[in-house]
Amino acid sequence: MMKRPDHRIFNLVLLLALFAAETNAQDRQTPRTEYGHPDLQGIWSNATQTRLERDTALGRQRAFTEAEALARELLSLERQIQADQASDPNRAPPSDGNTAAGYNSFWLDRGNGIVRINGEYRTSMIIDPPDGQIPYLPASERRLSQRQQWLQLPGVGVSDGPELQTIGERCLLFWDFRTSNSSAGPPMMPVIYNNNYQIVQTQDYVVILAEMIHDARIIRLDDKHHPTVMNQWMGDSIGHWEGETLVVETRNLHPQQSHYGSSKDLVVVERFTRSSEQQIDYQFTLTDSSVYSQPWTAELALRQRPEVDVLYEFACHEGNYALSGILAGARRGERDGK
Repeated sequence: MMKRPDHRIFNLVLLLALFAAETNAQDRQTPRTEYGHPDLQGIWSNATQTRLERDTALGRQRAFTEAEALARELLSLERQIQADQASDPNRAPPSDGNTAAGYNSFWLDRGNGIVRINGEYRTSMIIDPPDGQIPYLPASERRLSQRQQWLQLPGVGVSDGPELQTIGERCLLFWDFRTSNSSAGPPMMPVIYNNNYQIVQTQDYVVILAEMIHDARIIRLDDKHHPTVMNQWMGDSIGHWEGETLVVETRNLHPQQSHYGSSKDLVVVERFTRSSEQQIDYQFTLTDSSVYSQPWTAELALRQRPEVDVLYEFACHEGNYALSGILAGARRGERDGK
């Protein structure tokens, strides 16, 4: 009888073939727009297994070996395959009160790959500081975010009004309360699902559309920042080309927009470099001296999704009763004296 092939070996061979194809693609010329700029257009995903901050046990180890990275990717893929199996219809209902369990594997899109940039399989997105950690100031020295300042006012509770809920709960921008990151950005970070982006270029603008809550950021090329009369949710982004790299500086983010504890003084510098036909290397640096002891820099990859023709609207509030339920429940509690 013929021995059944080990699916781990099959998956490993498949992954190696994909990486070989990517290496060959790096020898090709960068595609260009009709205006002569490097062409970043298309639909991309930043889903990845790579963490923002490095596991402290790894210290200053910036990269995995290829064998270590592939082993982690295979393990992630196997877990996904297992999670995608049909549920037992006779199982008992959950009793742990975990309402987030409603997001089963059908909804999740965390990706299986490890970020690979310049041939390195990264142990974390953060590359500076070298320990791969966000360089926070001591908690007592950090400037509070707008929401934190409101919540410290006497008599103010988290359910007193919609402004005191997170901007993700309000469906303004997606903001993950567990990790304090945003898919729309800047910086643009992967979340639990809908990690897709569409980039469109003209001679004077670059537009980045995020699938999650369908936010479009318009980047003006070779322009100056607008006066701070009005703060946009994603800030005021201006860009310019440095050789093959699009450099974007964003200031004046809305005071209620906070990334990893940042304040209204946050400045984000992003760098987009198309390193192959399938990948854009995406680097960002966050500077906010009232929260961080130094600027810090991270890198991740935007992987092309040629099989996706269009991004559909993510209607965040459609059928979503969370915000109204939270506020209504709080008002009922007040009436009941609770």
